[in-house]
Amino acid sequence: MSTRSPAPPHSAKLPAVLVGLLTGGAAGFLLTETLGAFSAFVLDRPLDVAGTGGFLLAAFVAVPLFCAVLGAVIAVRRAGPDRRSRRGR
Repeated sequence: MSTRSPAPPHSAKLPAVLVGLLTGGAAGFLLTETLGAFSAFVLDRPLDVAGTGGFLLAAFVAVPLFCAVLGAVIAVRRAGPDRRSRRGR
């Protein structure tokens, strides 16, 4: 007889995925805004998104998306089965 608890169904992980997605996206947005503010106020050189050939614009879109996906993946892994059952307790 197995003492491991079964993995929660996919529908039980959905709230964790949504929270991770929103939290990661917010963190990515905060990261890009911090970079822009640092560049404008500390370096006294505002970021010119239009003058970089689209690279900077792509980065400002990709960073929050990447952070959102990363947040969702971390949330799914943390919402997995109880970690104590993996250690043999």
